Amino acid sequence: MTSLSAADWVAIWLTVKLSLVTTLILLILAMPLAWLLARWQHPAKYLVQAIIMLPLVLPPTVLGFYLLVVFAPDSVAGQLWQMLFGSTLAFTFSGLVFGSVIFSLPFAVQPLYTGFKALAPEYLETAKLLGMPPVTVVWKIILPLLKPFIIVAAGLCFAHTMGEFGVVLMLGGSIPGETQVLSIMLFNHVEGLRYTQAHWLAFIMLMVSLLLLSMLFWVGRFRRAI
Repeated sequence: MTSLSAADWVAIWLTVKLSLVTTLILLILAMPLAWLLARWQHPAKYLVQAIIMLPLVLPPTVLGFYLLVVFAPDSVAGQLWQMLFGSTLAFTFSGLVFGSVIFSLPFAVQPLYTGFKALAPEYLETAKLLGMPPVTVVWKIILPLLKPFIIVAAGLCFAHTMGEFGVVLMLGGSIPGETQVLSIMLFNHVEGLRYTQAHWLAFIMLMVSLLLLSMLFWVGRFRRAI
């Protein structure tokens, strides 16, 4: 791909890195959250679910703007972050990760929530009767049964993070090598009338998204066949 510059390759690597880190964090956070939601019976559950799903309908620029305001250097949260980590959250890679985790949270929680709701309680009751320790129950029963849902959650989080624009633009800006991800670089190429480079980056994003979605549909088909 001789049409891609060194800056384009840096943006590609930064996007892959952001997507991988965000997906890993989301899987760690969403597993217990989805478990609790699947077993929580309270009217407030619907409000919590609505808050979690809010990024699906909220314009990304709105979410990015409020995150930028909340973690501004002169805000309480911004000063606390700087005191703990020695740097500001806005316009850094850490800021991109933070924003991406919030923005892609529904894509991790919903598949796992569906998986936990579909988990037959008989498996857990049998494991309890056999005296299996909780760690063994998780590794030997819950995770294998949830494997298709985990794959779907991971694939959706990766694809969604890779294609996000509004949140990363508002919270991270366009700093080369730090916050200038693929979507931002693509926008810059279009603004600069560099359509050849824009076509290459758009094609990469299109093909990766298509392959990921095809894989996820295959996983769903495989799950229904077993």
